[in-house]
Amino acid sequence: MTSTESILHNAALPFAILDENKSFLDFSKTWLDQFGLTDDIEGKSFFSLMPELPDELELDIDYCLEGIEKRSDTKRKVLKNGDYVWYDWKINNISCKNDSSTCILIILEDVTHRRREEDLMMRSQEVARIGGWEVDFVRNTIYWSKITKEIHEVPQDYVPDLDKGISFYKEGHSRETISKLVQECREKGKSWDTELQIVTAKGKEVWVRAIGEPELLDGKCVRIVGTFQDIDRRKKTELEFKKLSDRLSIATKTAGIGIWEFDIPNNQLFWDDNMYRLYGIKKNDFKGVYEAWEACVHPDDGEITALEVNDAIAGIRNFDTIFRVRWPNGEARWIRAEATVIRDKDGNPSKMIGINEDITALKVTQLQLLKSEESLQSTLENSSVGMALVATNGKFINVNQSLCKSIGYRKDALLNMRFQDITHPDDLENDLSLLKELIHGKRSTYQIEKKYIHKNGNFVHTILTVTAARGIDGDITHFISQIVDISERIKAEDKLKGLLELSSNQNNSLLNFAHIVSHNLRSHAANLTMINGFLNDETLGESERSDSLTMLGRATSGLNETISHLNEVVQVKLRTDENLKSVHLNYIVQKVLMDLQAIIDKDNIRIEVDVPKELQVKGVLAYLESVVLNLVSNAIKYRDPKKKDNFVSITAFEKGQTIMLKVADNGLGIDLEKHGQKLFGMYKVFHGNKDARGIGLFITKNQIESMGGSISVESIPLKGTTFCVTFVKD
Repeated sequence: MTSTESILHNAALPFAILDENKSFLDFSKTWLDQFGLTDDIEGKSFFSLMPELPDELELDIDYCLEGIEKRSDTKRKVLKNGDYVWYDWKINNISCKNDSSTCILIILEDVTHRRREEDLMMRSQEVARIGGWEVDFVRNTIYWSKITKEIHEVPQDYVPDLDKGISFYKEGHSRETISKLVQECREKGKSWDTELQIVTAKGKEVWVRAIGEPELLDGKCVRIVGTFQDIDRRKKTELEFKKLSDRLSIATKTAGIGIWEFDIPNNQLFWDDNMYRLYGIKKNDFKGVYEAWEACVHPDDGEITALEVNDAIAGIRNFDTIFRVRWPNGEARWIRAEATVIRDKDGNPSKMIGINEDITALKVTQLQLLKSEESLQSTLENSSVGMALVATNGKFINVNQSLCKSIGYRKDALLNMRFQDITHPDDLENDLSLLKELIHGKRSTYQIEKKYIHKNGNFVHTILTVTAARGIDGDITHFISQIVDISERIKAEDKLKGLLELSSNQNNSLLNFAHIVSHNLRSHAANLTMINGFLNDETLGESERSDSLTMLGRATSGLNETISHLNEVVQVKLRTDENLKSVHLNYIVQKVLMDLQAIIDKDNIRIEVDVPKELQVKGVLAYLESVVLNLVSNAIKYRDPKKKDNFVSITAFEKGQTIMLKVADNGLGIDLEKHGQKLFGMYKVFHGNKDARGIGLFITKNQIESMGGSISVESIPLKGTTFCVTFVKD
């Protein structure tokens, strides 16, 4: 059998017939074309000519040669160069024509392109989250693809039906809509493409795009097939964008701002509704081209405005300009315009996007301001309030005599200076910041209290009011400053504050003393009155009278101690006027530790000190020693007797312009939730010590505050206490 005699020679499929030795007996031209072979392959070994084939193909050929009627399969073969080929084959066992030997008929196709397309399609569907579905009304079945089930968050073995499928749609609009669409598709053959919400099996709300197409038989819908896509992220983005767009539309309309876009290559101009209102024309009267906008611009401004547009497109400068437009009724309106030029990847301009704002009222005001300059000049010269015209760089342009008198400089001297030169450094930054906002149009004026430096070096307290003066073009030409000298008022206020503070301190002292007298002395008085009654009782025997006298002695001693405590409090208040001096903190700590050495040794207290020798604080030596002594002795006094290792840690370090002193221990601690508010009060004790007077922390706090410092505490019961004292750094 030769190739020219073969009925398969011109077949459209890649056929080949192999003998029992796997050599070619016959083949089609399509086979040769597909595998790049010549027509002299008859009698040659199949696998020697086509070595890179799947192993499964050779196995199937062997099966058929051994008597199996037919085999088929599709497999991928990875080639030596790393590429791959998909093969699809069908093999049949046939009898050879001239003898009884076994031959096989093989159809072998390279389906790589088709499989690649299918793979890409499947991957695209997975990436795009597109699933398929089908409703068969003849068999009354529903099919959901793998991705459709994933979108619904149901297992892959889930079996849907029509009612269940519809029930996934969110109750309300979405469910009513899909029910109506399915009904219309079934009854009228109408397809649909809609975006609705479903609630997945796990309760998650998801936006989906559902497409349905009917299949009709004799005018009756027998099947609906479609796709199902997860569009949740895109839909939510669209809804959020729409919400923002609506807000922007409301904002621009309220603010009187129009938005426009110019398609440069196509000479198309797009306006929002506000633009038509700004130009006083109807939408139907605007042709939407650049020339139509030019026709709206005032003739006197047209040439310069067109030049600015061209410069912006050419990249020479930004488009930020002011021009006039003429309304159809002849009225002229001032417009402020800004725009950004969008360019393609090659740098060519593709569009301009910008805004227009009606600033007619502002321009009218500016013109009126310009006309009133002469009046302003007269007011400036004759005002009893200090006034100045200041250039944008801060240089004085003009000043009146009232300002010269307040600041102490002659007019010719001030005209060679800037306001920065005579502004107190503490006020300069705030002044410049507000001035910057004024320049950028964020405010129209500002007023602050500000100090100037008088020629003699003194400070001049003023109230400064600054207003921007603008030219016809809208740019700031200079600033108008009004300076009211309030130095005398400030002096009076400071004096009054001092008196009020003194009165307040005196009142607080009186309140403290009143509280102590009412709480402490009253009990002593009652006790003494009772004892006096006993002594005046003539029926008492000698023993009782002796006991009463003993009681009287103890009562008078207690009263004497209370008065002594009051005297300590008074002394703290009286000594706050002492001058603070520079004191080495390490010296104070070491002295206190030496004074307490016997107690430290007796109670076996471990002391840890980290106070650099160079640290100096401002304070009163006696106060500082008292503070450290009180804190350290308290730490020792309230140690935890159950602990074998009791320690006191004393550390100090710099923090900005202050010195921090920390005294920490691992003693009994204090319940701050219970006692925190009264920790530094008079006669407040927390551990029941017999020798506790409750006056130490009160005096300590007053001493620290009298030196300009502060004290705070952290404590946990049975864990320990840390007092943190802030001193003024020398």
